[in-house]
Amino acid sequence: MRQRELTFQFISEPNDVNFGGKVHGGAVMKWIDQTAYACACDWAGGYCVTVYVGGIRFLAPVQIGHVVRVEAKLIRTGTSSMHIAVNVRSRTLEHEQWTLTTHCIIVFAALDDQGHPREVPAWEPLTEKDRRLHTYASRLMELRKNIELEMRPFIGDDLTA
Repeated sequence: MRQRELTFQFISEPNDVNFGGKVHGGAVMKWIDQTAYACACDWAGGYCVTVYVGGIRFLAPVQIGHVVRVEAKLIRTGTSSMHIAVNVRSRTLEHEQWTLTTHCIIVFAALDDQGHPREVPAWEPLTEKDRRLHTYASRLMELRKNIELEMRPFIGDDLTA
């Protein structure tokens, strides 16, 4: 049976610091992509690529030296795509209380050896919570279609002119 959830846990390091003394948002985004990628590859049984990262929401800073937990969970499958919800939480070494710091949804596509999309195992929500997450991913997918229509005229434009 394939796992649909994966958690990475580690301590944030001084080389992750930004100019404000907290963990750089780019470092958090890298952790999110790595954890979600591992989750997607496990479900798909092979290589996947990131197709979309949407609605990344930084809710609180991650402090240097805090324990960080990055939780990825498959919440929707298409023919070759997978929606992965990711939560990042952190806490001090001394306390057990976790703080939600970041949330987003990442969409991955499974690819074969020639780089073509390949089918992924279907996932069906069984619990009420899973049905809510599945609906959440479906609603975001519809919103992305509208965002893409808005963006289309500007993709590739020279934004410095």
